[in-house]
This record gives sequence, structure tokens and C-alpha cells, in this order.
Amino acid sequence: MIALVTGAGSGIGAAIALRLGRDGHTVAVNDLTLAAAEETAAQIRENGGQATAYGADVSDEQAVNDMVAKITEDHGAPEILVNNAGFGHQALFMDIAPEMFDKIFAVHVRGNFLCTRACLPAMLAKGQGHIINIASQLGQIGGVELTHYAGAKAAIIGMTKSLAREVSDKGVRVNAVAPGPINTPLVKALSETWKAAKRAELPLGRFGDPDEVGGVVSFLISDDAALFVGQTLGPNSGDVML
Repeated sequence: MIALVTGAGSGIGAAIALRLGRDGHTVAVNDLTLAAAEETAAQIRENGGQATAYGADVSDEQAVNDMVAKITEDHGAPEILVNNAGFGHQALFMDIAPEMFDKIFAVHVRGNFLCTRACLPAMLAKGQGHIINIASQLGQIGGVELTHYAGAKAAIIGMTKSLAREVSDKGVRVNAVAPGPINTPLVKALSETWKAAKRAELPLGRFGDPDEVGGVVSFLISDDAALFVGQTLGPNSGDVML
């Protein structure tokens, strides 16, 4: 199948793209910069998979529509969409500038909406598709100095459930993955104090690795996950137990 993974130039997105490439899917690798996307696409090709890089800002409607049109022209319409694009920012609530709040929601939430809106019609027409939204356990429990980030991730979980109720009976399965702290550039950029405190809270006692999230996405796309719709799976080291 044709899989579009956004924000796949590094971290969790790159790991997901690499896993889907190993699974035999043709991967459209997106990142804000084409160079970052190309690095991941090159790794997929080096491992024997098929991948093409696409640079686009997921918060820009025209850029998203143009990207999906180009992917469709190059490979066919995406049958798998992994909405992963995002970034982190740490600040106390009163220190969050409105501009940063808007940017967090533009990339995480608006980007999710725009990419889904661009890819969903072809999935519905075919009667088949998978949409995986990458959220965070912070969208379930909140996080100190991460109000804007946690709020955006909570919105993604709500969007996942709502869309699943609309399209599951039309052949499109929509689910979310809410990782706990994962050893990515985003988490590494947080303060050492925050990371030490969070690690001490985890029943497993460690942060996860990006490949472990890639495995969860691979499962959700598989036939073994046929009954999973509107779910939020949590590879989170025990930070959230549902």
C-alpha cells in the first residue's frame, strides 16, 4: 500500500517510515524540509524498500493539497496516513506566548486535519484505508510546562474518536498512538530536570525507543488489528494504564 508519514525526517516519524518500508509499503516521506525527508527516504531505499521524499508544511493547506496530489501522481493515492508531524516546546503556562500556542496547534492539530482531509476522499472512494494519528500520553494526563503541547495532543485523541465513528463502516480504520517519553530529539530537548523526574515516575523505569512505536503502527495497519477503531494505544512505559 501507499503510506504517507508526516514529520518523518527524524525521531518517531522516521522510525515509523522505516518500519512501513520494511513491511513492504511504498512510503511517501514528508518533513518540513525536503532534505530531512530525503534522509529517511534514502534509508528506506538502502534497505530495499520504496520511498520518495516530499517537503511540505502540514499547517499550510495549499502545500498539503499539492503534496498529496504529487504523491498520487507519483505512486497513487495514499491508502495509509500517519499524522506524526509535530514539535515540542516547554514553558510554564504564563510564559507561553500566544504565538507559540497558535503554532503548536497549527502543526499538531490543523496539520492533522488538513492531511486527513486531503487523503480521506480517495480512501472512502476505495472503501479502504488506515489513518494513524500520533498523539501523546500527555494528551491523557497532562504535563507540567507542557499545557499547549498536551492540549494539542488531547485534541488529536478527540479527533481520532470522532472520525472513527464517521468512517469505520466505510472501510477506513482510524486509530491513535499515544507514546510516553521516547528517545527522540524532541524529548532530548527537554530539561534534564524534567526528564529525570519523568523517568522516576515510570513503572518500566525507562523511556521508549522510536522503533517500539513503529511496531505499534505496523500492528494497527495489519489484519490482526481489524477490530481496532477509534482506539488510543499507549506504548508509554506504564505512565498511563487504561
